[in-house]
Amino acid sequence: MQSKKVVLSIAGSDSGGGAGIQSDLKTFLNHGVYGVTAITAVTSQNTKGVQCSYEIPAKHIKSQLKSVFDDFKITAVKTGMLSSPKVIDAVYEIIRNKRNLKLVIDPVIFSKNGFTMLDSKGIKSLIKKLIPLCFLITPNLQEAEILSGVKIKTVEDIEMACEILNNIGAKNVLVKGGHFLLSLGLPAGSDILYSNRKFYIFPGMFIKTKHTHGIGCTFSAAFTANLVLGKKLEEAIIDSKIYIQNKLKKSNVIGKGINPVE
Repeated sequence: MQSKKVVLSIAGSDSGGGAGIQSDLKTFLNHGVYGVTAITAVTSQNTKGVQCSYEIPAKHIKSQLKSVFDDFKITAVKTGMLSSPKVIDAVYEIIRNKRNLKLVIDPVIFSKNGFTMLDSKGIKSLIKKLIPLCFLITPNLQEAEILSGVKIKTVEDIEMACEILNNIGAKNVLVKGGHFLLSLGLPAGSDILYSNRKFYIFPGMFIKTKHTHGIGCTFSAAFTANLVLGKKLEEAIIDSKIYIQNKLKKSNVIGKGINPVE
């Protein structure tokens, strides 16, 4: 019997089902891989935004991680909301010595309605502990600015931010272009990858829609799934972009705010 590929998501729970753990599991299922989880926080959340968040104690996060690693053959991990230095320390303690484990970081810092998902101390901890372990980090423009300290106004600024994140330890850096403006010289929907000291541009079709809740979670989960299915870096990025574009084209109105990528 052929064994199914297993992917681990370490993230927060979204009660509205549009982002976080719920989004990751839907995406894993759609890619034919089996998703296991370690929940870092429970949020009260809907299409209108995040109202509050309860952080899971670090010992319970470590217990979840030990449980899944003890039973499943996990070769790739995707992180989302990590919420605090304590959470990051718990994750770091468990995964730092896992050999051949590909870590994909979606650096969730703010929700779409401006709710802080990771404070300044948490950002410093992410930079110090987890980014040096990661195979790929997938910040949007705002997250790239915060993590690198570079105010991004030009393509050269994006490149500088990528190089800084690479120097911190990220093996590959993908700056997602949903917020790109023509003033940057690149159309919205393009992504920039920095890998092996080279830059690559991935053009994309920009889908004009407000139904984008969970788009960052969905992309990074799709990439992680494609990675464990044996696809190379660039192929996994292209296929994940196509997946997102197709989902955005078919988005439905199910709530009163920013509806989820389904």
